[in-house]
Amino acid sequence: MKPSRLISTLLVALVATVSNAQADEISVAVAANFTAPMKQIAEVFEKETGHKIQAAFGATGKFYAQIKNGAPFDVLLAADDETPTKLVKENAAVAGSQFTYAMGKLVLWSVKPAIVDQAGEVLKKGGFDHIAFANPKLAPYGAAAVETLKSMGVYDTLQPKVVTGESIAQTYQFVSSGNALLGFVALSQVLKDGKIEGSSWVVPAKLYSPIRQDAVILEKGKGKPAAEALMKFLKADKAKAIIQSYGYELS
Repeated sequence: MKPSRLISTLLVALVATVSNAQADEISVAVAANFTAPMKQIAEVFEKETGHKIQAAFGATGKFYAQIKNGAPFDVLLAADDETPTKLVKENAAVAGSQFTYAMGKLVLWSVKPAIVDQAGEVLKKGGFDHIAFANPKLAPYGAAAVETLKSMGVYDTLQPKVVTGESIAQTYQFVSSGNALLGFVALSQVLKDGKIEGSSWVVPAKLYSPIRQDAVILEKGKGKPAAEALMKFLKADKAKAIIQSYGYELS
């Protein structure tokens, strides 16, 4: 092999070695409503940084319990701001790392057309056997659904018809499968290319408390380059564009 080619080969190997040494892998707990955007964000993030993400999706309340019991998560992308705040106060997350990455929107949705009207009057008229929403004790979107029903004065009336999912993902399955004719889900779950199939009502923000979704680095992720890089990436324009494309607002 010619000296010049040998040097070139060695340089490529050296760059690859340095790159691999700098690459990091993190475990990220992600609120179920953020599944689709996170998968897209992770793909871009990994290509641009070389870092790897192992993502788990589920209910924020369940993640809190798992983190407190020692689950090896490095970062939490919650469906609320209360859980990250609590983890920081309990020294289970890094102070100063918390920020709002998205503002969630609640939608009443049916996979069938002409079921949900544009004013949510179906909740008062009835004509359905089951309505689904996520467990309000575990999922902020479930809590928002309860607030909405109470704001409309129909919570007590509809209680016998309620089917509760352990997460917003399971709630979506109840509705998409037809086991519940309609239900409250995250707008991000049903918005495809700017459109929603079936019938829907985007619930006015005045009917429920703001769904401020915060990210935070957990104690196990403290000092990890990939954790810090992910937080930075979530604030960048590319990530913001993806987040907004799924119907979220930015704080």
